[in-house]
Amino acid sequence: MPPEIILASGSPRRRELLGKMGVRFEVIIAEVEEVMDPAKISIRTMAGHNAALKARAVAKEHPGRWILGADTIVVLGERVLGKPPTLEAAREYLAALSGHVHEVITGCCLIGPQGNLRSLHDTSRVRFRRLSAETITNYLAHVHVLDKAGAYALQEHGEWLVDGIEGSRDNILGLPTEKLAREFEAFGLL
Repeated sequence: MPPEIILASGSPRRRELLGKMGVRFEVIIAEVEEVMDPAKISIRTMAGHNAALKARAVAKEHPGRWILGADTIVVLGERVLGKPPTLEAAREYLAALSGHVHEVITGCCLIGPQGNLRSLHDTSRVRFRRLSAETITNYLAHVHVLDKAGAYALQEHGEWLVDGIEGSRDNILGLPTEKLAREFEAFGLL
């Protein structure tokens, strides 16, 4: 039987995706302060950096275990849209995304029992419909968005917002399962 990993994330979407992959895991939420400021770190490396922060924090407390950290960001041009702090911020995020294509970048960091570290990331593109103020208000009334990068969830009434995607759907949901599966297989975790 493959060893159990620790998922260093509280995301229910990541738990669901790992479960569908057939990975044995437990959840230990990493208490770290994510870096979301492009002045401090490159947008292209931000998600991977935050994933490594989470994985290292949990690995420090649980040495000798497999640890998976992950982080997802939404990027519109040069602007990073993390989890909105308020519903007003969420409304502004959705209005900014309206009618545009943005990127969803998920970074992952897998730490092995001997402390060896593997990082990977994936980028998907999402095309939003033009959203009316009424559509945004309706969406915010139906979906809890304060724990979601970019203030939306593809799997929760995403059809109200999204016109199309390019790349991995699972990556948009929070884990690049296709790339992770290759890593897990290489290390005997699947």
